[in-house]
Amino acid sequence: MITLSQLEYIVAIDTYRHFVTAAEKCFVTQPILSMQIKKLEEQLNVVIFDRSKQPIIPTIIGEKIIEQARIVLSESNKISEIIKDKKNIIEGNLTIGIIPSLAPYLLPLFIGRFTNSYPLLNINIIELLSEEIIARLKNDTIDVGILVPPLKEPGIKEQRLFYEKMLLYADKNHELALKKDLNTIDLTKKGLWLLGKGHCFRSQVINLCSVQDESEKTAQFHFESGSLETIKKIIETEGGYTLLPELAIKKELSNNTIVKTFNVENPVREVGLVYSRNQVKKRMLNLLAEAIKESVPPELLDAKRGEIVEWR
Repeated sequence: MITLSQLEYIVAIDTYRHFVTAAEKCFVTQPILSMQIKKLEEQLNVVIFDRSKQPIIPTIIGEKIIEQARIVLSESNKISEIIKDKKNIIEGNLTIGIIPSLAPYLLPLFIGRFTNSYPLLNINIIELLSEEIIARLKNDTIDVGILVPPLKEPGIKEQRLFYEKMLLYADKNHELALKKDLNTIDLTKKGLWLLGKGHCFRSQVINLCSVQDESEKTAQFHFESGSLETIKKIIETEGGYTLLPELAIKKELSNNTIVKTFNVENPVREVGLVYSRNQVKKRMLNLLAEAIKESVPPELLDAKRGEIVEWR
């Protein structure tokens, strides 16, 4: 008979691609884990993992078995969630992935109150790029991501949270800062500073500015930063401009910079939760969504406040 423990073991090996690490995550010794995997393969009369590869990888039939194992484990976990819902208990572990262009501005608004409201909930937060969040959701190493949809990714559900404007942040003497009427077509000028490749906000800015071909050759694009705060500091001292999401704008600006909105277009980025279709922690995620919505300014909840700029 196939056991849930055996299914947990093959999923762990697929996730970590290493027997010792998988055993540690499953709180068993490596010999016990290896023995149970071998026993399962004998029961099914198939080879689930190709042990000749480093790191270890599943065979073709192994991939299908592991995919089904994830579904079975997810469904089995729903039993305990049903009981917790009935008893109105919020406890367990919740691992959240959040993109770097959101983390420093959104987390301080809600995470303290959220953790205090549910003291039995253990929360682990990891800063990840959007593509990393998608990959980790698919291999079940995080429970939920906070990022910028739409992803239109198979197997991933999306829940909209709020909409923040994309604003011009510029040296006060830059030509864009001096324009009376600012339009997105003006954003092809030199002096644009961007996040490094892989950041979805960089892709949104490029899509909005239509600067892929000509401006990619300018010196400004050779700077690779993972922090909007770094870019802000550079603009304060070296000049130029960038676009910033609304939550990244502090009320107190430096004497050298200015923030401007667009006169005609109102470009916004959509922020949401993403999670697996087989997610069994839906109640936790609903509470997380509510906490985030309650923490942001009310006007950010209006889906009609601007035109959404996609990044994929």
